Amino acid sequence: KLKMEITLPISPQPSRWLPLLLAIAIFMQMLDATILNTALPNIAADLDESPLDMHSAVVVYTLTVALLIPLSGYLADRFGTRNVFVGSMAVFIAGSLLCAAAQNLPMLVVARMVQGVGGSMLAPVPRLTIIRVYEKSQLLNAINYAVMPALIGPIFGPPVGGYLVEYASWHWIFLLNVPIGLIGIAAALKIMPNVKGVRVPFDTAGFLMFASAACALIMAVEVISHPQAVPFAAGLAVIGAAALWLYARHARRTETPLYAGDLFQVRTFRLGLAGNLFSRLGISSVPFLLPLLFQVAFGFGAGLSGGLVAAAAFASLLAKPLVRPIMAHYGYRGVLTANTRLLGILIMLVALPDVHTPLGVWVALLLAMGLCNSIQFSAMNTLTLADLRPYQAGGGNSLMAVNQQLSMSFGIALGALMLQGWTKSSFGAENLHAAFRLTFLGIGAVTFASGFIFARLHRSDGQNLTE
Repeated sequence: KLKMEITLPISPQPSRWLPLLLAIAIFMQMLDATILNTALPNIAADLDESPLDMHSAVVVYTLTVALLIPLSGYLADRFGTRNVFVGSMAVFIAGSLLCAAAQNLPMLVVARMVQGVGGSMLAPVPRLTIIRVYEKSQLLNAINYAVMPALIGPIFGPPVGGYLVEYASWHWIFLLNVPIGLIGIAAALKIMPNVKGVRVPFDTAGFLMFASAACALIMAVEVISHPQAVPFAAGLAVIGAAALWLYARHARRTETPLYAGDLFQVRTFRLGLAGNLFSRLGISSVPFLLPLLFQVAFGFGAGLSGGLVAAAAFASLLAKPLVRPIMAHYGYRGVLTANTRLLGILIMLVALPDVHTPLGVWVALLLAMGLCNSIQFSAMNTLTLADLRPYQAGGGNSLMAVNQQLSMSFGIALGALMLQGWTKSSFGAENLHAAFRLTFLGIGAVTFASGFIFARLHRSDGQNLTE
């Protein structure tokens, strides 16, 4: 295997405002995603679609982002970080305008795909720039400053989305991206260096195999809810599995694979990636399902729905300072095993309250879920990368980001599949809330079961991260 480390010259005086670009990119993406979830019922009504069928507009974005993330580093090395960032921001703005102009669900899905093309490079490219131009001693502060919007965006997104659709129209949730994106472009042209790297051959064959596998498997989950499409879904699943097998075989034979096979020889990376994937299946369904439960089943307004969902994001922000002391005291194995199962139980508990339950109960439940989410994401992400060698860090970080986006796509598709299935069954035909209850029990059970993956960790795993 070809293993190399690329050393690039450090900029003598990188702009102290450079992390602002990453902050703008993350904030815009998080705001867009959380606003959309809250607005889906209103968009569905305007497009004459069932709210339960709107998940494709969410899934297509996360899938597109996941598939194109591997291209971001290659394009930045070839064309320069500033050029790629400005171009991706322009594509994201164009996709947002197309979303606002959509007249039906297929048009919205295509527009979201265009958004995903731009969104796939909005965060990786400025993050790569920061890594290449800052001294190592400055990296932690720069990255921490830049990723704060990832915690703040989900707090403002749901209520903003709710009030926009209640007092304006859903089109504004996409038009809001235009001024933010233009500010990002102007800032990039002013302060972002156009850093290029050493060109490494891009694994086009591996990329196509990996992308084909992901698309086929996602589509299989998407279409299986239609009884007449079950054979087609089975065929897609077989194609996806075959493409994955072909990629694994290809990765062992090529010198510069998209994702090196030796990554999976690192036990903590292997278990962390698997735990990330399966635990997020249930966790990623919740932000999609909750606004539908509140608005479609309970009849709550979009503003109230958004405010309730924001409680979980607020708790995630408050919990961040607690993560390191908790990990140091109980260890990664203990925390991840217990916290994953607790999250599964909390998701299943969402099935208990009804429309008459006091709002305080909902707030308490969602605050607890947000706190556990914060611990879960921080612990999973740091442990997954903890034991990688320096030459593996780039590929491992990229694969983890792709894995996270794919798990979100699979999770939303799985939640929608369960909800549609129960809605059509005798249990949910007369009572939509019963279908939601059974769906939350199902996705909660998936998350709970994923705790057994983390139970396979050693007690000493991650100890070097807390010393």
